[in-house]
Amino acid sequence: MKVKIKRFDKSLPMPEYKTPGAAAVDLYSRGATTIKSQQVEYIPLNIAVAIPAGNWGLLVARSSLHKMGLMLINGIGVIDSDYSGDTDEVKLAVFNFTGDSVIIENGTRVAQMIILPTEQIEWTEFQSLSEVSRGGFGSTGKR
Repeated sequence: MKVKIKRFDKSLPMPEYKTPGAAAVDLYSRGATTIKSQQVEYIPLNIAVAIPAGNWGLLVARSSLHKMGLMLINGIGVIDSDYSGDTDEVKLAVFNFTGDSVIIENGTRVAQMIILPTEQIEWTEFQSLSEVSRGGFGSTGKR
């Protein structure tokens, strides 16, 4: 799949697969970002993308992000195919769970992105789905 990309700072690398078996490309922070203790901040990731129609981007934390004292505020990020303007820079919404400020330096790998196919659904409403209900969280037991 070919994806159009715009880098805001051309001195930073293109998103890249770091190993032959990597499922996602690494994304780099643009500029230094300070995230104060117990605060949310947005880390610019240096790219705007034109994801082909029929696809979407899944933005996830690198597995080492927690070692920096950060976590994604909403778990994951969704990049819609129509979020594709020249100024639509992809950003990572993070929460600093430490007692100190965290500084993310320019060029730090903080996120990964996977492009996946989209299949929009059509709802069909029913009064009942099934006679059997599972019961909710933990309904299959503790082990």
